[in-house]
Amino acid sequence: MTDPWNTDAPLEQHLRRARAVGIRRTVVFAPFHSDYAVANAEVARIVAGHPGELIGFAFVHAQRDAGRIAAMVERAVLRWRFRGIKVHGKDGLPGREICEVAARFRIPVLVDVIGRAHVVEMLASRYPQVDFIIPHLGSFGDDWKAQQMVCDQLVRYPNVYADTSGVRRFDYIVQAVERAGARKVLFGSDGPWLHPGVELYKIRALELPPAQEALILGGNICRLLRKIRLPRRAAFSALPPQRPAAVQEIEAVREYEL
Repeated sequence: MTDPWNTDAPLEQHLRRARAVGIRRTVVFAPFHSDYAVANAEVARIVAGHPGELIGFAFVHAQRDAGRIAAMVERAVLRWRFRGIKVHGKDGLPGREICEVAARFRIPVLVDVIGRAHVVEMLASRYPQVDFIIPHLGSFGDDWKAQQMVCDQLVRYPNVYADTSGVRRFDYIVQAVERAGARKVLFGSDGPWLHPGVELYKIRALELPPAQEALILGGNICRLLRKIRLPRRAAFSALPPQRPAAVQEIEAVREYEL
């Protein structure tokens, strides 16, 4: 409890604002937490309470969760239908364990590199089968060097994408779209602390053709999430995770159709 982002992240006001500006689906994940297994379970309960509106990503700590990351992600994907992994550079940047489980399920990794955009070079080249989404164009703190580097990486690596959340240097968003194309840029809100309507207006201000704008505002993330690779039979649950595991298994196992 030192900052808002590791203390509380209430969604209701954010979702009201998002609905008001026409945002129908939102990717959510935990704020910073001392135990991401606990935090992900709480996110699963929140997602289950908003069917059709929220998509969960599993937050993992690259160092503290070492050795159990694969199990955490597998549980999140197969039981709770999460569709991606979130990693924050403040906790530690992705290593092989994170990238390999992402490759196994073909799910994207949303990694905040906190200005260390050079790390993307190693990730993207070593794991070309994994899609990496770099929020804030590489820096929430307006590090122009990082944002310029991410713009270059969007052009050079087919598996590198960026989101627009919190990017105040608007011309870097313009550059990213002009150089890499609308297929490499994703709208991001960074809610609940930023207003989604303000972030959305930045995309409108690009004045793109409707088809390109639609890619940024949902088409691209839908395309990435559809790449998921699952066993033909997988256990899913929209039930609160505190229910007995045996009951969840009986009620939740069904054929999954892509």
